Amino acid sequence: MEGYGRRVGVVKPVQTGEPGGPEDHGDLASVRRLTGITDLHEFHRYPDPLAPDLSARRAGLPTAELHEVADRLRTLDATDPDRVLLVEGAGGILVRLGDNWTLADLAVELAAPMVVVTTLGLGSLNAAELTVRCALHHGIRVLGLIGGSLPEDPDLAIRLNVVELPVMTGVPLLGSVPAGAGALGKEEFRRMALENLGRHTLSPWIQTPD
Repeated sequence: MEGYGRRVGVVKPVQTGEPGGPEDHGDLASVRRLTGITDLHEFHRYPDPLAPDLSARRAGLPTAELHEVADRLRTLDATDPDRVLLVEGAGGILVRLGDNWTLADLAVELAAPMVVVTTLGLGSLNAAELTVRCALHHGIRVLGLIGGSLPEDPDLAIRLNVVELPVMTGVPLLGSVPAGAGALGKEEFRRMALENLGRHTLSPWIQTPD
């Protein structure tokens, strides 16, 4: 999206499995390294690589609260209405981010649409369809799927799944990220993203609001 002139911010409400600081470790550090985006925000961090509510309890730390996270996201969004703010979950749509609430609950609270990142190998059809059905059941608009780790020489299951995923889920496959993309340099990664997630894919986000 930055490649098409839109400002982008990325938020990780809850990070687990990284005891260090957000500037050195975790998903946002990877975003910075791969894209150069610096508008990055992490709200809560817990040391054990578990579901956030479990990791918080094991560490003796308070769990994240749904309304606190939602309010912080609203405040952050209001500071720059023309920016696209991407919010990443943790582990899946029904993983508990705090006591008795999930990414689905957060999306409902914010009336936010969702993009589902899915694997492409065996088992992906079932997992992707379950996630999309869950989102729709909660009244969440699903914009599409993004496939992860597409090998250069995909096997039969992956080749067929790329075709079947939109059919089974009822939402488009917006593109796929090649295997090994996480090891690319910043410029290589940005070129890859523009090639694999083209303007037609990103059109809901790259239209500058009037």
